[in-house]
Amino acid sequence: MQNEPQKTTSSLQPEKFALSDIADSITKGFEFYLSIPGPSTLYTLPFAIIALVIFYTIGLFGISPMLIPFAGGFMLISPAILTGFFRLADSKGGQSRPNPIDAFKAFKHAPPGLWVIALLCTFLFFVWVTDAAVLYSMMIGSTELPYQLPWIINMESDKVIPFELFSALTGAVIAFTIFAISAFSVPLLHNHRANLIASVHASVRAVFHNFFNALVWGITLTGTVVVSILLLPLFLVTLPVLAYASYNLYLKVFPRETLNKS
Repeated sequence: MQNEPQKTTSSLQPEKFALSDIADSITKGFEFYLSIPGPSTLYTLPFAIIALVIFYTIGLFGISPMLIPFAGGFMLISPAILTGFFRLADSKGGQSRPNPIDAFKAFKHAPPGLWVIALLCTFLFFVWVTDAAVLYSMMIGSTELPYQLPWIINMESDKVIPFELFSALTGAVIAFTIFAISAFSVPLLHNHRANLIASVHASVRAVFHNFFNALVWGITLTGTVVVSILLLPLFLVTLPVLAYASYNLYLKVFPRETLNKS
């Protein structure tokens, strides 16, 4: 995984990718994680701690069913932190030795377009959580439902499962919107291959150009992250693996040769 040429293009043409490419990207993402487990885990650690604090607070307030909407909502803000993993990937492919400080420095060097996407993701995350909270108050109300065990949602109310289903349904549109916008635009912006508008346009086209397989990839990302957050220590491994897998898949969809076609 080496850095892309620092060139801007407004006509990136997405390539097709197959389900086998998704599997291959996940495999390569895991192999890449194993090559730099220390920096990858240390960069992930602050985000895992933030998640721990949030989910502990959810238990204290006795609203444990809100754990899954918060966990699912993490997918909305995850694009904002991917640039750090991409920086580690670039460092590993170059001459310097990767370290977590380099990953955090990626935010300093991020193009303005990445910050715009990060702000959009954050805004939609709050929309997601607000909608889930309103739905929670309507369907469950003030019933106190603390965790039965650490991270195990209290299922005593017969309204919990309908709430989880409806909140997932209402959040699916927001989640797909963010996925289509950010899936490939974030690495394109990170590598300075396109400006904000061109990269978002290219990302949306890539998703709809590979609609079924992209949907499978999005569901894989969401499902893995939600399960990993419920089993929080696993999150320290799965997040970097998925980040590197996303970077690998991006290079399949927008290979280096694409620059020469524009």
